[in-house]
Amino acid sequence: MNANWIMVIVAALFEVFWVIGLKHAGDFWSWTGTVISIIVSFYLLIAAGRKLPVGTVYAVFVGLGTTGTVLSEIILFGEPFKWSKILLILLLLAGVIGLKLVTDDTGDNDTGQKGADS
Repeated sequence: MNANWIMVIVAALFEVFWVIGLKHAGDFWSWTGTVISIIVSFYLLIAAGRKLPVGTVYAVFVGLGTTGTVLSEIILFGEPFKWSKILLILLLLAGVIGLKLVTDDTGDNDTGQKGADS
């Protein structure tokens, strides 16, 4: 796994933190942690998207973030466990893994067009 995909995974982990923070933050420090998590998450997502296909990066990011958020709510916050949720998470992860497997990530997402930074 290359460093760009690791950035996507770490970005998704920080997404879980900020989504939980949006629901459960109640004081200055928890809101500060939430804002820092948002900044780190999107910074890593944008950095990875510069080198990998953006559509796949976003799908993997959202899929992993959704999975982490749902599991965190069940494990940490007493959300009711339902097998249907687990089945749907597994289906979501199968799609995310499938997208990752069929994505060519050897190039650097440069389309050959001159941009503003050229």
